[in-house]
Amino acid sequence: MNKQRGQDKLSRIPIKVESKPKLKKPEWLKIKLPPQEAMVALKKKLRQMKLVTVCEEAQCPNLPECFSKGTASFMIMGDKCTRRCSFCDVAHGRPNALDLGEPIRLAQTIHAMGLKHVVITSVDRDDLRDGGASHFASCIQSLRQINQSVIIEILVPDFRGRLELALRNLISTPVDVFNHNIETVPRIYKAARPGSDYQHSLNLLKQYKSQHPNTPTKSGIMVGLGETDQEVEEVLHDLRQHDVDMVTIGQYLQPSEHHYPVMRYVTPKQFATFETIGLKLGFKNVASGPFVRSSYHADQQAEALHE
Repeated sequence: MNKQRGQDKLSRIPIKVESKPKLKKPEWLKIKLPPQEAMVALKKKLRQMKLVTVCEEAQCPNLPECFSKGTASFMIMGDKCTRRCSFCDVAHGRPNALDLGEPIRLAQTIHAMGLKHVVITSVDRDDLRDGGASHFASCIQSLRQINQSVIIEILVPDFRGRLELALRNLISTPVDVFNHNIETVPRIYKAARPGSDYQHSLNLLKQYKSQHPNTPTKSGIMVGLGETDQEVEEVLHDLRQHDVDMVTIGQYLQPSEHHYPVMRYVTPKQFATFETIGLKLGFKNVASGPFVRSSYHADQQAEALHE
């Protein structure tokens, strides 16, 4: 990490929450690291192509497993976010201008890796008129030109304040899975996700679905931020009422002492209960577990829709 990026991350002061002793990480959250050779090789390739992965920027616990298998979730439009969410480890600051060569480099790298399912996400770009939707469209178009058969999943920001324009700029480049994370329960939004709005995120998912009724929509929830099990169930109800097809539920892990604290560790048994509830509500696929993240085993989640 260079000095400036380190300053960006350390300068973020999370909104204060009720203090409590730091929780001890349970046994089920310990990760067995796979061989490092493939992971190092992929990191080198990504640096050569000047590409960023959310796996690295967000310190995803599944990074070793995914990188060792040659898969990654690509983060476009730079590594600095215009939001300052207290749970997130992506750097905050003034973003650079869009790299117009990024779409073709991204497409070439994905093609060279031989990926069949790719996830493309981004930082929030509130500085852009359409929130970066047209850049998403350019990346999708470049990838389709090189590989017609690749399954494309996009994990988009909320495009708050520019939703209509963003959706209009995405309409001509349909994808195979449309993902936007709801992240947490409404009560915790002010502390964990300032600058965002719970109902707006639900509306984004529903409006995209109304424009693309045959495209599966997906959302993700973190647990461990102080929510109750009942509140998680209520969010699942809300997502289904807004026509979301798939959901991921995973344990929040505090990236550093400067970030929002872990308020509880949810047991594997409770994650299984969330999965049961989700399936009963009508989700086509529910991925629920301590290490589950939005793009973890995204290819398997998409395949499950066709079983």
